Amino acid sequence: MQCVTLFPMSSIENHPEKNIIRVQLRQNVVLKELSETANAELESLLSVVECNKGDYLLHQGVHEMEQYFILDGVLKRVVTNSQAKEMILRFAAERDMETSYAAWCLKTPTPYSIVSVTKARVAKLPMPQWIAFMEQHPEVKKPFEYYVMNLMSEIMAHTITLHLLDAPGRVHRFVRKHAELFDRIPKKELAAYLNLSAETLSRLKQRGKI
Repeated sequence: MQCVTLFPMSSIENHPEKNIIRVQLRQNVVLKELSETANAELESLLSVVECNKGDYLLHQGVHEMEQYFILDGVLKRVVTNSQAKEMILRFAAERDMETSYAAWCLKTPTPYSIVSVTKARVAKLPMPQWIAFMEQHPEVKKPFEYYVMNLMSEIMAHTITLHLLDAPGRVHRFVRKHAELFDRIPKKELAAYLNLSAETLSRLKQRGKI
């Protein structure tokens, strides 16, 4: 299921909540240092998309890519194998972003999907436009590329802890690093991310171990 663009003119200026969206964009982890002029330029390139739970922003294995800035809600980055088994790599919420920048640079298909975990609102633009914008605004390119590398490092650390930590340890690590997301993510999704069954997660909670 694809997300639906509710505002076909693809302009923040025409959005009924444009003032809120502008504030949210200025709070984004990779946009907060942009000047007013650069913000206005970027704003003209963005489309606002409303997603329902389970909607796909990006499908695994495609070459047409976009850059996403999360305004409201929670997204997940997920890999699916040929047997349709899924592995969730990360969750992201307001003030965060999602991207397939590395795949674009390597000229490879997207290695994962980006899916809405909850109802969400996202501002997006095609990857070529985002890259062209960064070339014109180096003050955003360096922190963006650093953040992308940091995300890759975090995903690797998470994958390692799935093997090294026991079930309570995995949950405690998530709560320590992402306390603000713990009560927002459906427990079935959280259990899958932590490589636990939903029953195990519930049992740990009932026993007071988390």
